[in-house]
Amino acid sequence: MSIPTFEQRLAVRNRPINRPVMKQRWAGLLFLHWQIDVDLIAARLPKGLHVDLYQEKAWIGIVPFFMQRVRPIGLPPLPGISWFLELNVRTYVHDDAGNPGVWFFSLDCNQPLAVEIARRTFHLPYKHAEMKAHNSAGEINYYSRRRMPSSSGSNFTYQLPTCTQAAEPGSLEWFLVERYLLFSTRPNGGIYCGQVYHQPYQIETGICTRWSAEILALDGFPLPATPPESILTAAPVDVLIHPLRRLS
Repeated sequence: MSIPTFEQRLAVRNRPINRPVMKQRWAGLLFLHWQIDVDLIAARLPKGLHVDLYQEKAWIGIVPFFMQRVRPIGLPPLPGISWFLELNVRTYVHDDAGNPGVWFFSLDCNQPLAVEIARRTFHLPYKHAEMKAHNSAGEINYYSRRRMPSSSGSNFTYQLPTCTQAAEPGSLEWFLVERYLLFSTRPNGGIYCGQVYHQPYQIETGICTRWSAEILALDGFPLPATPPESILTAAPVDVLIHPLRRLS
């Protein structure tokens, strides 16, 4: 097993040479992160993936945002289909070769078609959810409730960023947000890797006056005893989605 080098962390930001399969825009991004016990994450990962650490610590994040202009390459965005909401629970991993990326424990979404396509095409744990969000003079009120009997709603109130800059390479913020690979697996085995391409995030320390962590419990984790240790917001990015490739 190889630990990611600084050069590998930089290299994943390069635009892939293969043709993208989708375009989309990510907006209204809020990143909430907590430290978490390494063993809790490691026990949930498939063989071939390893917990990616920052200063020997593991992290878990909740990320609500707006998906916009989602469409396959060559097609225009469609009203009612190409705009929706997403809320994901994620951690940070690397493969045996040291390539760093994201592992998703869940991705809640209020567009049923997107849920089914993402499950089948990218083998990701998308969940059907009831969601709504409202932007009032730069303040986002965001609500999500997973469609399952024991689910309670999650509420987030946060300010959109106004004075952003790229994360400093090597910083915690850079470690948390500058992620361009995702890993997934099928129920019958096999690890897959996909890549996204966008300009580096322009971020700001976030102002979040209301947040919920109950979704961590839905995904089998203990509720945090403290507020988020890192709160970041980011300006919108236009994203190219590249196809999965099988690693094992």
